[in-house]
This record gives sequence, structure tokens and C-alpha cells, in this order.
Amino acid sequence: MDKPAPKNFGQWRIISISPSEEMQQQLQPLFEEYLPFSNILTLPEYPTRAVLSEILPEHGANLCFVDAYTNREWAQALLNDLSMLDAKMPLVALHKDNDPDYILRTLRLGATEVLMKPVTAEQFVAVMERLCALTRGRGGEMGRVLCVMPAKGACGATTVACNLAPNLAKMTGKRVLLCDLDPLTGTVSFQLKVKSGYSFADAVSRAQTLDDDIWNGMVAPKGGFDVLLAPEKPVHGMDELRDAPTMIEFARGLYNQIVLDAGGPYGQWNLGLARLCDDLLLITTNELPSLQSAQRALAYLERNRVDRAKVKVVVNRFNKDIGLSRDVIEAALHCEVLHLLPSDYDGVQRALVEGKILSPTCELGRGFQQLSARLLGRPVEEPKPKPSGISGLFASILGR
Repeated sequence: MDKPAPKNFGQWRIISISPSEEMQQQLQPLFEEYLPFSNILTLPEYPTRAVLSEILPEHGANLCFVDAYTNREWAQALLNDLSMLDAKMPLVALHKDNDPDYILRTLRLGATEVLMKPVTAEQFVAVMERLCALTRGRGGEMGRVLCVMPAKGACGATTVACNLAPNLAKMTGKRVLLCDLDPLTGTVSFQLKVKSGYSFADAVSRAQTLDDDIWNGMVAPKGGFDVLLAPEKPVHGMDELRDAPTMIEFARGLYNQIVLDAGGPYGQWNLGLARLCDDLLLITTNELPSLQSAQRALAYLERNRVDRAKVKVVVNRFNKDIGLSRDVIEAALHCEVLHLLPSDYDGVQRALVEGKILSPTCELGRGFQQLSARLLGRPVEEPKPKPSGISGLFASILGR
């Protein structure tokens, strides 16, 4: 079979990690032929996480090849470290045997693509073509990904996501996408009264061939932003799908802000979203069971190497007269609360019936505006707390 014709795959800053001299010798001529202008750093040993944290920014790496077979234990730890240190950097796992279970495990740990030994030119070109599609538009400004994730069910995370998207669109004046990525109980279509013949499952299954026309046919416009819905029927086996990052990276090239409505923190599907996003809003309430769920969710995300710095806690349906105070919540979670959203059951129910967002004239609507401003790094005018009970009585006396 003739080798593929030379193609322009651009300039990359590559790290190639393999203790196998044979594997490095297989890759070197492919790098020279198909990536002649790329800067390649070869590491003959598996580096520790501390070493990686220095090498990645120093080299400016945006692509990494990892030997996944010489030492499986070290390779798995390395893939995990790489995906946590830079969730957006494509990782190519190099395999020796066609072991489906182990290949799937490396994909779950963060590998974007797989190359099988012996690495042929056909294999290499096919992988680079997909990586170029994955990183299309990376030279320009890429959209930020915000993942909204409930600590437990019925925290109102979807309501938060549905109100953040239009506020971000209005504040930035740029394109915003809301993705309902809950494969089992996605309710964005119900809340916003939006219908579409396509869902994120269709976008994920076609991730390798997405273009602007296909994408525009899959999303539904809604009041100044686009919506990608969840399937109407529950989808099982989402953990087996590997192209969610490809779909999201494609969307980064089209939108300034991408809001992901996740079903929860647990499982490989949700962990993948948590690792991929730029900011993760963990939604809880100030009730004790919800706080305990938030503690467990934070511990689970940390155990699975989701960068704690990106996780921000938002307390929804906050009522200072009922439930736990902000100080107690922060002490229990060992982190600051980014924002408190007031309770407004009647307002939310009216919005649900009408398929609209909360009015900016109501207290909760203003809360969503303030949260959006925080996420955009803009100044936020904090509302003055209303005195109540004994504190209100003292305030009125002192004010005379």
C-alpha cells in the first residue's frame, strides 16, 4: 500500500514519552515527514506529576504521545496526570496489543486517540487528521466552557444553567451555547419549551465529521442563544462514548461561552465533563442533606483528579431563615461560596409554565445577573441584606 501523500498538519509543540527505544524510532520518521516544523521533546522515562507540571508550561506543549504498554501502571497514572494538568491537550496513547479493555481504560483516563504498534503512516495520518479537526480554530479565541453540576438531585442546577446562558449572551453580546448533557433525565427542553429532532447524542456520534452546516441543523435557537438538547429517551452506556471532547472542542470554535448542564458528578461521562470544562459550578442548597451531598461530591471529584481550583460552589434557593448559614456551609466544605441565589419558588414555577427565564426585576433574576457578572470577571453590586426578626427590631431602634 502506498503511503499517504504529504499533508500540512501545522506546527505543534509535542512531547513524546516512551521508555521504548523501538517506539521512539517508529515515531521519529513520522514526525519528520508529517510534522517537519513541529517542536518535539522526547522523554525516555515516565515523568512524575511534579516534573510534568514544570515541563508542560515550559515547553508550551499542545500534543502528547504516551507509551501505554511498556509499563501499564505508570502509563495510566501519567495519562491521569496529563488530563488533569491540561484537560484540553490531545493525548495519543501508544498500544502494543489489541486489548479492548485496556484501550478503553486509557481512553477513560484521558487519551484522545490511539496508535497501535507498529505505527504505520496510514494510522498516523488518520490520527493527525482527527486531531486537526478537534483543534480547529485553536489559533483564534476559543470559547470558555462552564459546567453546571448538581451536588444532588433537585438542587435546581438546570434552572441555574437555563438562566445563565441568556444572561451571558446578553452581557457579552456574543454567541452562547447551552448543552443539556444529562443522558438520563435532561429537562432543558421542558424548561425552555424548545424542541429539536436532534440531540447531543447525534452530535457526539458525528463528532469526527461535524461542520458548521451539520451543527446548525442540530442546535435550536432560543432568545439570543443556541440550545443542544438531551435525547427524549434516556441514553444508557454514555461512558463508552469517546467523542464528547471532540464535540465540545468543535463548539469552542463557534461560541464565546458554552454552558453544560450535567446530570451529576458521578461516573466517567460526568467526570469527563468536569475535567474538560474551564469552570465547574457545583450547585447545592443550604439544607443539611444537600450539604452532605456537596461534601461527597467535592471529595469524589478530588479523588478523581478534577482540579479543585476550577470548582466553585453556588448555593441555590438560599433562605437565611431556614437552613444553614453561609459561614456554616463554607466551614463544612472548606471553601468559599461563590454566590447565593435566593429562594423564589413562585417565580420559578411561573417561568417554567411560560418557558421563560426569570425576570431581571425579581430578586432571583437579579441573582442570576450577578452570578453571570462574577463568572465574566465583572464587578458585582451586592444587595444589602434585609433585616428580619430581632436584628430588624434592633436596626429600627438604632436608626431612630
